[in-house]
Amino acid sequence: MNLEITGTGSCIPSVRVPNEDFTGNEFYTRDGQRIDQDGETIIRKFEEITGIRERRYATPGQQTSDLATIAAHEAIKDSGVDPENLDGIIVAHNFGNIPYGKIQSDILPSLATRVKHDLKIKNPNCIAFDILYGCPGWVQAMILAYNYILAGQGKRYLVIGAETLSRKLDPHDRDSMIFSDGAGAAVVEAIDNDLKKGILSTASQTFTEEEAYFLNYDESYKPEVGHDTRYIKMQGQKIYQFALTKVPAAMKLCLDRSGLSIDRVKKVLIHQANEKMDEAIIKRFFRLYRTPEPEGIMPMSIHLLGNSSVATVPTLLDLLRKGELEGHDLNEGDVILLASVGAGMSINAITYRV
Repeated sequence: MNLEITGTGSCIPSVRVPNEDFTGNEFYTRDGQRIDQDGETIIRKFEEITGIRERRYATPGQQTSDLATIAAHEAIKDSGVDPENLDGIIVAHNFGNIPYGKIQSDILPSLATRVKHDLKIKNPNCIAFDILYGCPGWVQAMILAYNYILAGQGKRYLVIGAETLSRKLDPHDRDSMIFSDGAGAAVVEAIDNDLKKGILSTASQTFTEEEAYFLNYDESYKPEVGHDTRYIKMQGQKIYQFALTKVPAAMKLCLDRSGLSIDRVKKVLIHQANEKMDEAIIKRFFRLYRTPEPEGIMPMSIHLLGNSSVATVPTLLDLLRKGELEGHDLNEGDVILLASVGAGMSINAITYRV
């Protein structure tokens, strides 16, 4: 029995936000000092480091669960399954639904329950629940679905990653330009097949001794802003060093568990966090096998879509499967690695044969 992805879908919001839209922002340091540089200089340096030229935001009328439902519908359609035959819906997110212009998150009922309702699925045996696991949430939800199926708890799951990070950002923090909105989804099924395909191995790790609060909630960097609202905050340099040290080793652990050699890996789909960081992770990963990384090994979407947290990997997978990433393709038998890192600090990976 194989556990294969039979359908994928994504929701890329329609609102384009280019870097130039941030030129008028007043940016401050972590200790409340205004950054004495013009907006164009700040943005140029930002783009050089992250690779981000623009990002997508949800429209004011869209909620995280709306994006999730759109991606879910596309994945179900792509898979050809009857939604009533789904055994579960798992939604990975971080902040739930946040109405436009509000600051309070809404996760009652769960986003998975809302998606099931919006898809009009009546089957009570289709369980629906959310997970909170930082940016690696969708990959972890896939690992959960994999283990549910292996344990005999159903044969097919709909796994979604969705987020509207644009509604949790401090406009006075340069890091706010990294984040974006979006959703990605996949249907994973148990398939009888003599050829070993699908999910071959997994790995998950969480580091908390010193790393737990590398990403957290805190006040605006601008001192005059009120103290009642909290925003996403991250210690960028510490996260960068953590990722370069820990992520390649976790990816190697996952690949080694599959029993496959490094030369079998066709693509690495890594969380779209920061272009330079992702490139450095890939270099170090291949260095662990004493081999240079192959050209074209790492598809990227961050340049135009930004960092949509849990949605980056499933969106990237959907674009790759459907031939929408120029210069990249997938063929039957190709081995790919899915990997992510984020708040927690958690890391995970999946080895998958197409």
